[in-house]
Amino acid sequence: MIPNNPTLLYRVFDPVEGRPTMARRIDGAVVAVPGGVEELHRRHRAGASLPTGRPVADDLDDLTLLPVSDPTKIVCVGLNYRQHADEMNKQVPEEPLLFLKPASALIGPGEAIELPPQSSEVHHEGELAILIGERLKDADPDTAERAIFGYTCALDITARDIQRREKRYTRAKGFDTFAPTGPAIALAPDFVPADHHLQCRVNGDLRQSSQLDDFIFDIPFVLSFISQVMTLHPGDLIFTGTPSGVGPITDGDLVTVEVDGIGRLENPVIAR
Repeated sequence: MIPNNPTLLYRVFDPVEGRPTMARRIDGAVVAVPGGVEELHRRHRAGASLPTGRPVADDLDDLTLLPVSDPTKIVCVGLNYRQHADEMNKQVPEEPLLFLKPASALIGPGEAIELPPQSSEVHHEGELAILIGERLKDADPDTAERAIFGYTCALDITARDIQRREKRYTRAKGFDTFAPTGPAIALAPDFVPADHHLQCRVNGDLRQSSQLDDFIFDIPFVLSFISQVMTLHPGDLIFTGTPSGVGPITDGDLVTVEVDGIGRLENPVIAR
């Protein structure tokens, strides 16, 4: 059963101000939500209403949806679903397996995933991503969970042949356009991942499907674990891992990640 609908924020390009802004749907219009992630997180967690500015459009279709944040880093958790570890013929890790994607890999809804000429086998990996709302360092799981601003859909695009050959993640995961996110941010704590479902489709064909309660390492533990290694800052993104069903994408495909309560992230695929 889906709980009460969470508040949804969108990061859009404001055509009047000529810059990014947070926005939300209110009374048939899209209105600006002024303020940075840290400020909005603090207000929402305190139970205060989010600030509202002027209307920026009548509908989201009239706006350019941007990546959900401008992070200092994108931290990813590998092999965080048991069945995905099995399909990759890898042992379930004893502690979270972390890797980084560069911020230059980030793209928004509708932007093209570019297949690099260095790879002949690029895979989709649909994921739930976390948007951090406050500085987090050396945190316990309860403290870490309170630092979550919200959740969004994500794709961890992977050059599988490079990953297999190099047995490393940096180049295989780090190409430009290899980190689509969006379309919305479902604010915590109203959005509870375990109550929701993720699906990934390629050209409409279902490839991945999982309830978001099947993590090997749960979200508070993962955030706490990361915070023992590196300081997380407001706007940072955490990719929580992918369920089984990963597979190839090719020039001309359309990849869709959908999470009920958040929306549908769609990105076309083109050869660079």
